[in-house]
Amino acid sequence: MTEKFIMAGDTALHVCDSEKGDKTVVLLHGYLENMLVWEEFIPLLYKSVRVVTLDVPGHGISEVKGEVHTMEWLADTVAAAIRGLGIERAFVVGHSMGGYIASALCERHPEVVEGVVLLHSTPNADSDEKRKNRDREIALVRSGKKELLARTAPEAGFAECNRKRLQPAIDDLAEMVHLTEDEGIVALLAGMRDRADRNEVLRSSSIPQLFVFGRKDGYISVEVGERLAAEHPQAEVVWMAESGHMSFIEEPQRCAEVLLDFVARH
Repeated sequence: MTEKFIMAGDTALHVCDSEKGDKTVVLLHGYLENMLVWEEFIPLLYKSVRVVTLDVPGHGISEVKGEVHTMEWLADTVAAAIRGLGIERAFVVGHSMGGYIASALCERHPEVVEGVVLLHSTPNADSDEKRKNRDREIALVRSGKKELLARTAPEAGFAECNRKRLQPAIDDLAEMVHLTEDEGIVALLAGMRDRADRNEVLRSSSIPQLFVFGRKDGYISVEVGERLAAEHPQAEVVWMAESGHMSFIEEPQRCAEVLLDFVARH
């Protein structure tokens, strides 16, 4: 993997690129993560496909640009990065928040998306309650209490039955929170809070789609996942039986097989 900075539009973007493969997979990480979250997952993919990871602006060491990072602006930035790396079209895999960006990419730059995977993510907008929670979290970070997020958020992403086994991964995620700039956390919280509903965007799109849900996900319930599966007949749906919100860490072999099978068939 070659690590470098590129300019995506007017934004300095930290990327990693395996540079080889007939098909390309772009992995977009979630909230309070950075590209390092994929470190142990990439080796399961890069012999079959070209793999690109990046720090979403506001997290990792990509730039923070303003007080709100909208999903639309992030999609534009990712599209600019794909083109800047000389890639015509890519399979875009968005984990959680990364899925919100991927859905916006399907709307704004469908010509660069060969297929889209919502990995423990949805095309839904935030509910009123969730928006209030985002505002509370913004206030928490602005008051200098980011360590509360580091103590609670990483563990909550994993199925309870996997937490002891995967404690080192939880610790790594907590460290990512500590290293994330407060301004970046706030900008992405505001962007997620204000994002549009993109259910109709995906339903009316001809882009191949795969939704991956976890049977033990504390963020996206089985009920919500099953409802989305029913409402999106155009999408393939896979359930990860032993995963919470982090199947690429909880069930990495199975998750990689599912992604590579989807890529191979499209």
